[in-house]
Amino acid sequence: MERSPPQSPGPGKAGDAPNRRSGHVRGARVLSPPGRRARLSSPGPSRSSEAREELRSRLLGLIERSRVVIFSKSYCPHSTRVKELFSSLGVECNVLELDQVDDGARVQEVLSEITNQKTVPNIFVNKVHVGGCDQTFQAYQSGLLQKLLQEDSAYDYDLIIIGGGSGGLSCAKEAAILGKKVMVLDFVVPSPQGTSWGLGGTCVNVGCIPKKLMHQAALLGQALCDSRKFGWEYNQQVRHNWETMTKAIQNHISSLNWGYRLSLREKAVAYVNSYGEFVEHHKIKATNKKGQETYYTAAQFVIATGERPRYLGIQGDKEYCITSDDLFSLPYCPGKTLVVGASYVALECAGFLAGFGLDVTVMVRSILLRGFDQEMAEKVGSYMEQHGVKFLRKFIPVMVQQLEKGSPGKLKVLAKSTEGTETIEGVYNTVLLAIGRDSCTRKIGLEKIGVKINEKSGKIPVNDVEQTNVPYVYAVGDILEDKPELTPVAIQSGKLLAQRLFGASLEKCDYINVPTTVFTPLEYGCCGLSEEKAIEVYKKENLEIYHTLFWPLEWTVAGRENNTCYAKIICNKFDHDRVIGFHILGPNAGEVTQGFAAAMKCGLTKQLLDDTIGIHPTCGEVFTTLEITKSSGLDITQKGCG
Repeated sequence: MERSPPQSPGPGKAGDAPNRRSGHVRGARVLSPPGRRARLSSPGPSRSSEAREELRSRLLGLIERSRVVIFSKSYCPHSTRVKELFSSLGVECNVLELDQVDDGARVQEVLSEITNQKTVPNIFVNKVHVGGCDQTFQAYQSGLLQKLLQEDSAYDYDLIIIGGGSGGLSCAKEAAILGKKVMVLDFVVPSPQGTSWGLGGTCVNVGCIPKKLMHQAALLGQALCDSRKFGWEYNQQVRHNWETMTKAIQNHISSLNWGYRLSLREKAVAYVNSYGEFVEHHKIKATNKKGQETYYTAAQFVIATGERPRYLGIQGDKEYCITSDDLFSLPYCPGKTLVVGASYVALECAGFLAGFGLDVTVMVRSILLRGFDQEMAEKVGSYMEQHGVKFLRKFIPVMVQQLEKGSPGKLKVLAKSTEGTETIEGVYNTVLLAIGRDSCTRKIGLEKIGVKINEKSGKIPVNDVEQTNVPYVYAVGDILEDKPELTPVAIQSGKLLAQRLFGASLEKCDYINVPTTVFTPLEYGCCGLSEEKAIEVYKKENLEIYHTLFWPLEWTVAGRENNTCYAKIICNKFDHDRVIGFHILGPNAGEVTQGFAAAMKCGLTKQLLDDTIGIHPTCGEVFTTLEITKSSGLDITQKGCG
């Protein structure tokens, strides 16, 4: 962005003299001749917060009513270049010289909140924020500026969202509530095994919802075993029926799909079950499952296309392997299963499959739960191993071969060591790949309108208001670079984006201290930094780590293991022992973590935890009685109920 010289007289307009006026928008002249200053007049003295909100409202009104608005400074050479460009195009525009109004500095401050740009010139064309001088000339050279300037550019929609997942639907519904004409395009390209699904995205159809329900099914199996110790007597053989479970889960998902469609209809959001692809600026092609093409235009776009599972790129992977796209609606029990990968998806799926009594092996290339706290990750793996899940460490598959067809059939997997020349082979009924996910950004025409992506990852870089490098294109959800890939994050960022674009909000999505839970057989919940990241950021000597093992009361009578569940907080010693990392391995870890995440948002410290009276007997109360630090080296094993 261009920086204006603070005091240089610079090249200004001939005959301009300082004309000090207040920075409150009132009755600004619209479509004034090129170079003519839009005037701001004061409504009189006002309190700062009310005055600021009124100023913001009036600025937005000026932008809303004007074809072109240039927020400028008369001495700025970059501003002069932009004004000359519009003049050469014969375009009428409103120019507001911030150095010639009394509250120019305050106008610029509020403007920077609206646009995330602190410098002049700051240009809007037909309500779209183009940016500064360089961005305006780039838009001119690419043809985008001319497109924006089209008279009566009667776009079909105010907003088109490509992707009907959590983030896209959240943004669409909020924009519609704010009175905008909105379309959602959503199309699921079938997996290599032919699986597709309805509206709602990954979370609802092939992610969080069916995963948590299958996790619950596995927990019920454990509860059946525990129940005998609590006096429940039953003689009949208990077995799990895969088909009954998947049918019930898919029925629930179908009801959610219908609910989303109904919600869009009630809010007058157009839903089109077609594949969206940009063909030129402000224009997309929508292709339905029959191959029929329709074209739509919009003033602004949100990309919310999400991600799909990655394949290995080896012989037989797409032909014979499944992914999480296929597992939750698989019409038959998968039988003996090899799970390839060490992601949370891999461990969650391996966990509930083993909970159903299946023979499960996890093949791990390097470490478990990359990006998570590694002490916690190893404890997750250790618990799973003690409960029947086998781990093949430091191996990767190189070939999958079909031995028998069937439901399930038989597959032979050849794998090689990552540390030497050793090869192994095994026979399984099902091979589930969970080695990561790829962003769905490479085949939607982004290159045709100049939206930049990370060529390696496919992720889209955005600023702190989810705006891409193309001013009228935004992105939310898992496709964002360096942002958490979590459903609630996508929902929050989509909703706030719509409120900023079409409402009176400046609130941005806060991506710091986002809680999450891995729904393995023993759940792992966390918020804030891992121990490794905390040491990297704050240095080990500046941290105090409190931890303990604990024994849930429910496990005692059932005869389940003591000293398996674990709690840990990481504190910054030089910031009042503020909690910067929260970690729990135990039953209902998600429920426990959610409450403490709110406390961390409020600046939770170790002293505040100590001052909190726990609820007894619960797992969460362990955080109110933490005493032992890692640095002390003291024993943390528990002998009984605290």
